[in-house]
Amino acid sequence: MHSVSTVHRKHYLYGMLMAAVGSVLFSGKAILVKLCFGYGINPETLIALRMLMALPMFWAVYWWESRRKTMAPISWLDRGKLFFLGFLGYFLSSYIDFIGLQYISAGLERIVLYLTPTIVLVISHFVLHKPISRLQWYALIVGYVGVFVVFIQDASSTGIHAWYGMLLVFASACSYAIYMIGSGEMVRRIGSVRLVVYASSASAFFSIFQSTIYNPSAMFEQVAQIYWLSLLNAGVCTVIPMLLIMVAINRIGSPLVAQAGIVGPVSTIFMGYLVLGEPITAVQIGGMLLVIAAMWLLVRNDAPRKKSLNNNKSDDFDGAETLN
Repeated sequence: MHSVSTVHRKHYLYGMLMAAVGSVLFSGKAILVKLCFGYGINPETLIALRMLMALPMFWAVYWWESRRKTMAPISWLDRGKLFFLGFLGYFLSSYIDFIGLQYISAGLERIVLYLTPTIVLVISHFVLHKPISRLQWYALIVGYVGVFVVFIQDASSTGIHAWYGMLLVFASACSYAIYMIGSGEMVRRIGSVRLVVYASSASAFFSIFQSTIYNPSAMFEQVAQIYWLSLLNAGVCTVIPMLLIMVAINRIGSPLVAQAGIVGPVSTIFMGYLVLGEPITAVQIGGMLLVIAAMWLLVRNDAPRKKSLNNNKSDDFDGAETLN
């Protein structure tokens, strides 16, 4: 009995550790994007480089997964849905997020994106008529008050540009929230790995096409630092954390993974301070704590349903930060 308990504890700790590390790596994306902007690159070229470098890594994961288990064929209708979901959730969401990052701090960007589950909740309530409990409404209010408090920090230094940047990043979160709702049914039928690979392939197509229209030679004219940073973004801040989150969900379930994801916005604020020189103030910390408290309340409220789902499905992936 003691050995079984020890194994279970290790299983839990490894799952939480992978979830936390994955969340921190995802959050590093904003830091790398900010560093790239320092070299004068435009968002169109930057997102194309990121997706072009991530694409072979995603397909390598798909190849490995296909060797491990037999996969049923995907219909052309589902391929069309995946193509649209890739445009909405990966290309459009990432693109407007990159634009927004030009105007706000990396810390505020990550905190706004952390509100994605609340947007899913609101859309599901008004479009799909799913009920929202009183506790969830309180969590929503606390979360958005927290974002506004953090926003005050950016607005005090950049003025109207902070409004523009925050609205763009919030639109990015909305786009990804719609993707999450749309992909919920498909991930149960075709599996998380194939959904991510096909959707990211569609995003790569749109990103490269857009960059080619914008400036056909831009992807080949960047300084070496841009290519290295884009490679880090694609591998360390996109593909590797995606795998860590997927394994963590299979080990401990999505509610606990979401709780471990709290370290994401916290780490972004401190990375922004250490790498980019972004200030950390008491106002910013207070707002961040409000947002974290709101997300914790939502996760705790939804935990029983999520636990039931995860006990019945080992291949689901409902992490909210695959490419954003």
